[in-house]
This record gives sequence, C-alpha cells and structure tokens, in this order.
Amino acid sequence: MIISPRTDRKALWLTLLLASLGVFLLLSAILWSRTRPIEMHDLHLADGEKLKCVSYAPYHRPGQTPLDIDTRIEREQIAADLAALSRITECVRLYSVDQGLDQVPELARPLGMKVLLGAWIGYEKQRNARELERAIALANANPDVVRALIVGNEVLLRRERTEDEMRELIRHAKANARVPVTYADVWEFWTRHDSLASEVDFVTVHILPFWEDEPVDIELALEHVAETRRHVGEHFAGKKILIGETGWPSAGRQREESKPSRVNQARYVREFVHRAHAEGWDYNLIEAIDQPWKRKLEGTVGGYWGMLDAATLVPKFPLAGPVAERDSLYGPVGGTLVGGVLALLLATTGRRTRCLRVCALTATGALGGLVAVLHWEHAHLAYRNALEWIVLGGVGALAALLPLVLARWHGHAATATAGGDRWQPERLLALLRTALLFAAAVAALLLWVDPRYRDFPTLLYLLPAVVLGVSGWWRRHGSRRERTCAAVIAIGVIARWSTEPANPQAIAWLLVGLALALPLLLVRADQDQQR
Repeated sequence: MIISPRTDRKALWLTLLLASLGVFLLLSAILWSRTRPIEMHDLHLADGEKLKCVSYAPYHRPGQTPLDIDTRIEREQIAADLAALSRITECVRLYSVDQGLDQVPELARPLGMKVLLGAWIGYEKQRNARELERAIALANANPDVVRALIVGNEVLLRRERTEDEMRELIRHAKANARVPVTYADVWEFWTRHDSLASEVDFVTVHILPFWEDEPVDIELALEHVAETRRHVGEHFAGKKILIGETGWPSAGRQREESKPSRVNQARYVREFVHRAHAEGWDYNLIEAIDQPWKRKLEGTVGGYWGMLDAATLVPKFPLAGPVAERDSLYGPVGGTLVGGVLALLLATTGRRTRCLRVCALTATGALGGLVAVLHWEHAHLAYRNALEWIVLGGVGALAALLPLVLARWHGHAATATAGGDRWQPERLLALLRTALLFAAAVAALLLWVDPRYRDFPTLLYLLPAVVLGVSGWWRRHGSRRERTCAAVIAIGVIARWSTEPANPQAIAWLLVGLALALPLLLVRADQDQQR
C-alpha cells in the first residue's frame, strides 16, 4: 500500500472511519430490529391444546448420528425425550425402527402418545426387507399405540427404488400388518406416481414451502400449504390425506424468498397449527428436536427444524405471546467495546499519531469486535466438525487480527517482501491480505458451483472487505496472484447473485465480494511482483 503524501493518508483514514462507522451502524440497526417482538397467533398448549404429531429422531446429543451404523440410543434418553414431547404433542412420527427406536411404542404408551411407525427403505434390498419385517412385527405387537405403518420416506424422490418396487413393499406390508399402511413423499412425487394411492390406506404428503423448487416467502407460506393441500385432496378424491411433513427452519442459508429464522419458524408453526385445527387437517410437523447431524447432509439449515432445543429440550420460541429473533444484545455490545478499546490502545502507543487516525482505527476495532461475536455465534450454529472449526475458524481469526495489526500501521507501503523486522505491521498486513483474498476466492468458487447447502460467508469476510476494500483504493500495485483471486471472487459473487437476485443474503455476499475484489481489479499490476 504505497501512500506517501500526507493528504492521501488523511483521505485514507477519513474513508476508513466513514466506512467502518457506516457498516457498524448498519449492523447495529439490523441487530436492534432483531430484538423487536413480533406479534403472531398464540398456541394454547398450556390449556390442553396438543399438536397432532411431530417427527421424532433421538440423535440430538453431541456425536449422535444415524449415519453411524453402530449408533444405538439408550432407553433412558428416549424416555426423557418423549416425556418432554408429551407436553406439546399427542403423537410422534418415526422414520426407522433401528438403533433403539424400536423402544418408542413401549415408552410412548404410559404417556398416552401414539406413534406413526416408519420403516426406512433405501438402496439395500436385504436391509430393506429386514427393516420392513421388524416394523411390521413391532406394529402388530403394539396396535393400541401405532396409528399407522409408513413404508418408506421420500424413496421415489431420492430415486432409490422404483414405483413398482415400492408397490410390492406396500402390498407386503398391507398383507401382514394389523394397522393402516401408507407411504410418504413430497406432494409432487405423489401426484406423479398416483397409482400407488390404490395400495395405501391413506396418502401421506410432504408440503415444505422452504424446500419448494420455487421457495415461498413466509408471508405466502400458509396459503401455499392450503392450496397444495386442496390440490392433493382433489387429486386423490376419496382418500384420506395426512400432511406427513411441514415446518420451517430457524437458522441457515436463505433460499430466495424463504428465510430461516426463529421468528419465521414460530410464525409458521403457530399459524399452521391454528389453520390445521380450524380446517380439520391431519398433520405431522417436522420436527420435534433439532438434529445437528443433519447439517452434514443439508448444511446449517438441516439442523434447525426442531421445536425443541437439542441441548435443553425446551421450546426454541415461546408458544404464546410475541417472539423476537434475539433476546439480548449483551454479546455484540461486549465485543464492540473490547474491539474498540484494544484498537484504541494499540493505536495510541508508540509513535506520535493524529486524532483522525486514532478515530478511524478505534471505529474499525469496534466493528471488528462486533463482527467477531456475530461470527462466533454463527460458528456454533454452522460448523459441523473439527476441520471446519480449524479452517473457517482460522479465517475468522485472521480477519479479527486485521484491525489490531492496522492499529500499528501508519500508512507505509505494505508488501510481503518489505525489509526489516518480520513482525512489521506492513509485512503482516500484506500477508493477511494475501491469505484472506485466497480464502475468499475459494469460498466464492465453492458457493458458485455448489450453493444449495452452503451458507453465505458474509460475516467471515465483512471486516476484510471494509479494511482491504478501503485501503486497496490507495494501493498502486497488485500482484498477479492477488488479482487472480480478486477475479475469482468477483466472478463467483456475481454468478451466485445472478441466480437469486432478490435474496438479501446473496446481495450482501455480492457487495462484500466486490468490495474485496474491485480495488485490485481496477489498479495497475506491479510488474516487479509478477516475476
């Protein structure tokens, strides 16, 4: 960063001050709005109203996943889960009878709960046969508890079995089970394979506005469900319809108009239940308890469809009264103060400095502290394993270092080959710049080519976008590798935004990416650094 004239440095600090304050005020306004309580329809569970049914999977404790064939959930955990659920629902839906789930009917009986028993059907024919026989035997042994046997879940959607193969499995279950038999799939696949309706006792359809091919805004979600329910009812006239899955996630990546949030989840569940009870719909909500393991399959959003928190088994949102996205701002305020004070101390020690520079660096430090806390909160929701904590957490740590290193910098040229002490602020800034640009380029590329289950990493690169974006306009040189990274970032964020131009998360990622990339793409390359 070659900024020699004093007037240029003054302009740099002024621009950095204004940019940091502007982004800080924007984030503060967003956070403040998230503490505003939103009024919505109340549920009256305290007065005896119960949800008709909720999907139950017991894999909510750390390390538990059905993807590990050796997993077996202990009886005591299932009993505790069902006891918590019995306060809000009269039924649970299972997707398998393996890994300890065969204990559910027995444990549900003394709680007065019913069970929609599921047999998991997948690629392996022999495993399917064993699973179905166990499910039939379990249903026949507990007909007072088991409402129905569900033979397969979204098997046709996953293309793991053909329609004819599913027909044979359903017929076998019908011939041997002493409870009603059905099959569950998304509503479009039921209507495409409607000949299966003659094989089942009732049709079980999934209606999930969030996962539609054209995602539905929360404002229109309930009407979408009602219209789809009406369409399915007309298509399968004379057949009873069960909405086998419906719900809304509380966290994760936004899909066009469909935004995951605590408020939106509360609103959807409350309004849907009110409408379903008024219309007499039979339904099952997905799902009972958050399932962190699903993040491996569906990204962050997959882990947060539950009504109950995975750790505490208490409702994630109040079932009556207004709901706010955040309950407090203590963490962000604390991070802001710590970041601002650290930057102020570093900026005012050592060499004599000017007031404008100190103000700019303090504002940048305060923004850095706020963003660090928000990133920490997101990491606890999104990071799935040690590798992600190391890699993405490492990027977050590098970003958090930017304002601290910047506080020791006085505007001199910042290059990785600068002479003198290796801990010079100029050299450290250059190394941070190169590392963060490379990481952002990888993130932009991955989100461009494989976006469905990836979060927008806006928070991770927001502070680098402010610091490097502002300082970049005063750099007269850019190495070839940095310009290459910048080009990848620009192409990636524009391509991602172009497919969902109305998505606020895509717009934010576009702006952050362009702030990182454009200063490098619009300046002259340094021929010496290209060699």
